[in-house]
Amino acid sequence: MDIAKSYDLSFLVNDAERMVLDELGRALETADGEGICVCQDCVVDMATLALNSLEPRYHASLLGTMYAHAEESGEYADQVRIAVAAAVQKVRRNPSHG
Repeated sequence: MDIAKSYDLSFLVNDAERMVLDELGRALETADGEGICVCQDCVVDMATLALNSLEPRYHASLLGTMYAHAEESGEYADQVRIAVAAAVQKVRRNPSHG
């Protein structure tokens, strides 16, 4: 069975992804001055590395969204900041582009 064709999964959300992208955006605001590449490949690698080091936070309801937004200032948010900073530095040292 092709689940994606049988069910509307558009409301299935991983809040870790949103949080990582927001934090990565903030981190890259000063990228030029720090020698960090912001090409497509490097930025996607940074996001991927950070997401792979975090526990996912999926939800599929309005209540889940409310809980997810509550985590934006807690321990999980700290984990996101640490994961993004580590990913940025790793890609800075080993950029994806040749």
